[in-house]
Amino acid sequence: QVQLQQSGPGLVKPSQTVVLTCAVSGGSIATDYYYWMWIRQSPGKGLEWVGAIAYSGVRHFNPSLKSRASIFRDTSENQFSLQLSSVTPEDTAVYYCARLPFGSGTYTRPGESDYWGQGTQVTVSS
Repeated sequence: QVQLQQSGPGLVKPSQTVVLTCAVSGGSIATDYYYWMWIRQSPGKGLEWVGAIAYSGVRHFNPSLKSRASIFRDTSENQFSLQLSSVTPEDTAVYYCARLPFGSGTYTRPGESDYWGQGTQVTVSS
């Protein structure tokens, strides 16, 4: 059984950088044929994909984030992290890590993820 366990801060000040980490058990982020996703949902809005890292290490980011997002992975710990810089109140959302089957452009369809972390409410406020 695949499990994803998230950790990270819930409250961040504007202009700061937030780092969220997702520890994976029951699967390998380096060999299993999947994308490992970061997804967010703001109040009253649908799911938005933030970024994805494939088993191969290839990364994709939502262009709307204007290069503020980075994804790192530690294959020895089987975990991956999202770093979002220069945050604003518009980045306030519940952030999820998730696993999504690998395929051409599938990372743009976050709702097709099959395993999800528990979610982290990130609030950007001074």
